[in-house]
Amino acid sequence: MAGYQLSMSTTNTFSPASIPFEVAKIGLPKKSKVIVVGAGAFGGWSALYLLRSGFQVTLIDAWGPGNSLSTSGDETRVIRSTYGANEFYFNLNVRALELWKEHQQQWKKQIFFNTGVLWFCYQEKNPIVDDSIPFARKHKMDYEFLSTSDLNKKYSSINTSDIHHAWLDPYGGYLKARESCQLVNETFIREGGNYIQAFAKPGQMASGKLLNLQLSTGQKQSSDAYLFACGSWLGQLFPEILGRKITCTKQEVYYFGVPGQQGSVYDRMPVWIDLDGQDHYYGIPGNNHRGFKIGVDIRGEIFDPTNGDRTYNPETLSKARKFIGHRFPELKNAPLVESRVCHYENSPDGNFIFEQHPIAENTWLLGGGSGHGFKHGPALGELVARAFLG
Repeated sequence: MAGYQLSMSTTNTFSPASIPFEVAKIGLPKKSKVIVVGAGAFGGWSALYLLRSGFQVTLIDAWGPGNSLSTSGDETRVIRSTYGANEFYFNLNVRALELWKEHQQQWKKQIFFNTGVLWFCYQEKNPIVDDSIPFARKHKMDYEFLSTSDLNKKYSSINTSDIHHAWLDPYGGYLKARESCQLVNETFIREGGNYIQAFAKPGQMASGKLLNLQLSTGQKQSSDAYLFACGSWLGQLFPEILGRKITCTKQEVYYFGVPGQQGSVYDRMPVWIDLDGQDHYYGIPGNNHRGFKIGVDIRGEIFDPTNGDRTYNPETLSKARKFIGHRFPELKNAPLVESRVCHYENSPDGNFIFEQHPIAENTWLLGGGSGHGFKHGPALGELVARAFLG
């Protein structure tokens, strides 16, 4: 199988027009037909950029963009460049951030909220942040060091007793997830793309190529090339190839109500990420007044994305309550106003996967978001389209 782990760095210099990376040069002629399966963050953006690159593109999704079953179906997602020593992801996010800003101007709707991202550091050295600082300086996107004294002055609601210091990335924040998936799809259709809502699975194969897709409508769709970007369903559609490579885990998110007299205080807080090295909690305050959102980033139990029970685990919630009461003491008894169960489609090493099908040479597999893929969507879609152009 021709496989391309998109986290691989190169030594070239990043520029807005070109992110250096090693990936396939597929070289499909313009005006070729391409079918993309999956209208989430990876599939939707890839379909849009393939269309803009001159291909005839059909996008197919079983439940629709931003649906509640998808990994992109919650209200918000964090956007940050901090990936330790991985310069590729830093560069990819810089490009993605440019494209998010461009498209929200086009849509005349705010999708990116530049609240900043606050990293709570327990130790003097924290590689995930420290090793990204040189890349931030290269892009003139410097982080701000905050001592516990600084934290207490700026964010008095935070308990800093066990924190060594914090870093504030003033260029990050959060994105509207569900809404942006729908806006990408609307833009795709408006610019001439063909969208079909149906469940699709691989159909006949012959002479080393996939000949068609079988749709739940009873129809068959044929194309010159196929791109499957269907998240957690990749392992189910291609069990022999990706069944052991893509694992789907149950992830939980909670929204807590904040005291009425302090609602605006919490809404103005930046996105935060807690580096305790154990539970990996993160939070998105505000988010259109939905409540104080806390996510559990540690990998949960194996999960069926179609039929899995989407009620929270009481033990996981109890641990999250204990943490939020410790880190934000005023929220110790905050009511749970909403909860969501989403899922991650994890690759073995957490990197994105862009691979050619081992038998069908006209079929490509894109996935492995691993809980951090959403923010990169537009830049990744741009790269995939460039690969198809060759």
